[in-house]
Amino acid sequence: MKLLTKTLFLCLAIWLTNGAPAHQPDAAVAAVPDRCAGIEFDAVTPDEKGTHFFFKGSYLWNGFRGDAQRSNLTFRELDDIHSIGHVDAAFRMHSKDNPDDHDHVYFFQNDKVFSYYAHTLENGYPKSIQEDFPGIPTHLDAAVECPKGECSADSVLFFKGDDVYVYDIATKTVKTKTWPHLPACTSALRWLEHYYCFHGQNFTRFNPVSGEVSAAYPKDARHYFMSCPNFGHGGGYTVPKCSESKIDAITTDDAGKTYIFAGPIYLRLDTQRDGVHAFPITRTWPKVTGGVDAVFSYTDKIYMIKGDQVYIYKESAPYTLIEGYPKTLKEELGIEGHVDAAFVCPSEHTVHILQGQRMRDIDLSATPRVATQDRLLTLHDVDGGHCGAEGIRLFKGPHYYQYENAQTLVDSTVAPEPQKITSAMLGCRD
Repeated sequence: MKLLTKTLFLCLAIWLTNGAPAHQPDAAVAAVPDRCAGIEFDAVTPDEKGTHFFFKGSYLWNGFRGDAQRSNLTFRELDDIHSIGHVDAAFRMHSKDNPDDHDHVYFFQNDKVFSYYAHTLENGYPKSIQEDFPGIPTHLDAAVECPKGECSADSVLFFKGDDVYVYDIATKTVKTKTWPHLPACTSALRWLEHYYCFHGQNFTRFNPVSGEVSAAYPKDARHYFMSCPNFGHGGGYTVPKCSESKIDAITTDDAGKTYIFAGPIYLRLDTQRDGVHAFPITRTWPKVTGGVDAVFSYTDKIYMIKGDQVYIYKESAPYTLIEGYPKTLKEELGIEGHVDAAFVCPSEHTVHILQGQRMRDIDLSATPRVATQDRLLTLHDVDGGHCGAEGIRLFKGPHYYQYENAQTLVDSTVAPEPQKITSAMLGCRD
């Protein structure tokens, strides 16, 4: 009996030390990816609030900052129903004609599609891709939405290998394209009306209709889409503090897009849901270098004044310079001299040009354009001006001055109390 017992213990010891699997470190902990080390994303998408999610394997990053976290902490039901493993593709739906789908986030995995809203899986999902998106293949590489105006109709671009499947949301029809000059996209993103194909640790911006790529790409994603040590976010441009703000111009176009300009950069204010980010002016208006003096919008066009030159661009993307421009201030508006600010009030045809202490009114519907009124103002040497539903605001340093309308502005004998620019107004940092 003693011999048997000893034999059993000996066998157990041998199994524990040799036959049993050695203790392995937690694979989930060991495999946590670091996007600042340079990785290839599986999918990128904003949610209904504009928060961007970057996916890699079973992990995601919530926004442009922070460490990776397990995907099932944010999209729990997806993992409960079907082990997430990784996401093949994802996009945020743009379909205002169908509010039941608008702003929902779609995830694709193998042959399934999952629809989320407010981080909650919609009833009836997951479904087969063919059920929701007939004609779209399985095992996708990437997907991105393309609203009408940027594409011919509200669409989704699906990427697989060398093929791009353009899916019309309303008609559920598919057109297949091949863009050999675009790298193979492992994820794609529409951000601030521009389209990005991610590949490796890089990204390439492309035209969603033609697939055309600028010669300036690819670029390292760590400079633009995340905050990483030793990498300049946004190419080195940062949003200023409100107490240090000094804008050069501000305008709202007919489509409701509001832009502010400061030095060589601009920001979009109507897209705060997707974050306020600074970009070089030449990124959107390549001929306008070295900043602007004044900007105003009128009849689907944006007028940009720099020195004695006027540049007129179509206001919709891509922002195309009107043929024959730039022209001189004298040719275009019938005036000369430095312009401090310019603005057009909604539904009006008069641009108010501020030069030092003078305000000159020019009828934009007249030919030739000449100053119809020339008046002195109490407030002078402003940095920028804007006219909207809130009235007229003139900006000077980190402050602004509020007027009810143009008549109140010219009748005023005392400047109103200056008010501080806030982050809610201009997207600056508190």
